[in-house]
Amino acid sequence: MATKIKFGTDGWRAIIAQEYTVDNVKRVAEASALWMKANQKTDVVIGFDCRFGGELFTAAVASVFCHHGVTVHLCDTFVSTPMVSLGIVKLQAGLGVVITASHNPASYNGYKLKASYGGPSIPREVAEVEELIPESCEIPARSMAELKEDSNVHIVDLERMYLDHIKANFDMPLLESFQEHMAYDAMYGAGQNIMKELFPKATLLHCNHNPSFMGTAPEPIDRNLRELSETIAADDNLTFGIANDGDADRLGMYDEDGVFVDAHRLLLLLLTYLYEHKGIKKGKVAVSFSVTDKLKKLAEQYGLDFEVTKIGFKYIAEIMSQEAVLVGGEESGGIAVSGHIPERDGIWTGLLVMEYMAKTGKSMKELLAEVYEKVGKFDYYRDDLHLSIEHFSSYH
Repeated sequence: MATKIKFGTDGWRAIIAQEYTVDNVKRVAEASALWMKANQKTDVVIGFDCRFGGELFTAAVASVFCHHGVTVHLCDTFVSTPMVSLGIVKLQAGLGVVITASHNPASYNGYKLKASYGGPSIPREVAEVEELIPESCEIPARSMAELKEDSNVHIVDLERMYLDHIKANFDMPLLESFQEHMAYDAMYGAGQNIMKELFPKATLLHCNHNPSFMGTAPEPIDRNLRELSETIAADDNLTFGIANDGDADRLGMYDEDGVFVDAHRLLLLLLTYLYEHKGIKKGKVAVSFSVTDKLKKLAEQYGLDFEVTKIGFKYIAEIMSQEAVLVGGEESGGIAVSGHIPERDGIWTGLLVMEYMAKTGKSMKELLAEVYEKVGKFDYYRDDLHLSIEHFSSYH
């Protein structure tokens, strides 16, 4: 009997060589291709991050789409998830696929679906793809070299496309003049190349390709970023830090003392910057229910509508695809903002906070102090519990 494949809060993830095999990945790809044909969509953008087997699994996915006559825009080097999402919009494609397990440990890989608007596919569409997953897929998997000879495959440079988009939307001379005050930790993930190119004079940590992530899950939370924290604390010239997860759609930051700045505070800073300094006065604030109520308090002060969703950025993306949202995000570090795609983007949002500091000449601590004057101080602590299926079954 074939493995039951179920999408979670953001795609399907499984352990490589157990459930995550070429055969199972092809099954999901075939369901995606059949969904595209049923919905009269002709083009797909496919990319992969730094994980083990990324090129192998991506080639298998592309082989299935080609077999079904879908035009494939394929990136043959690792990229971030937001690069794929932006590529969908730029190339006017009907769907995107990212081979990534995001922040999960190195033993995992995964499969994310992206919609034509450049964000996670909405829950209804994900469920429709799930229903189409066959028991098996007999379409042969070709190599990347073979696919490049297929007239239906177009090799695209998604990182260059994304880089050009950044340069067109940020005050790059200002950011470049500020780069020596930054420490950046790629966590061996897909943000490494673009940040090295943008800010070569920054203090760069773990900006090399290592699919093992040196045994630490590439999730930008304080306990995984002790080297970044200690590096900032030990160097008076470093005034802030940025960290991204494996596929660079999540963000973690540090202040000048090497103290972690969590997503709750980053959401507050971004809302303040966009509303007060960039003059974007319209749009609601949409967050998952795990985000602090301080954000609601700030939104009310600005006269903005506030909406709370279930866990899973796809619920926020669905709102962003239908109406104006100034800031959207989750406690986990996934944040999206107005003026960009409706997608979590750890690089984009990190650069916005960097721009905020550079333009105001204020440190992270000073900007946070201003926010606390508006909404009050608060504390936050996260404690992860790893529970077995047997634990949950005991409640029935």
